[in-house]
Amino acid sequence: VQLQAFGGGSVQAGGSLRLSCAAYGRTRNSYGMGWFRQAPGKEREFVAYYRWTDGSTNYAASVKGRFTISRDNARVAVILQMNSLKPEDTAVYYCVLNTGYRGTGDALANRFSYDDWGQGTQVTVSS
Repeated sequence: VQLQAFGGGSVQAGGSLRLSCAAYGRTRNSYGMGWFRQAPGKEREFVAYYRWTDGSTNYAASVKGRFTISRDNARVAVILQMNSLKPEDTAVYYCVLNTGYRGTGDALANRFSYDDWGQGTQVTVSS
């Protein structure tokens, strides 16, 4: 499986950015896709997740109401629309493909639940 992320960049606080990520290869048995992020000197943290079966979503408390994850129905891909960005959103953003956990619980927010990761894309928000 290969995950290819697009988007990212630099924006001022209050601005918006859009990330997309497409998965290629053995994606048939996947359950959904999501995003994590890692700021310098910090642990990698969960951002958002989209479930294929019912279109339900999960968000970290820090981004709820500002970020929206959706599916690109033309392919195995998700889009992360990020609005009202804050300097604390600055991080490298990684997309993930879920092929191992079909549930809806806390495991979705655990980075160790995912084997397939994208290459990361930088998001920088200036104050």
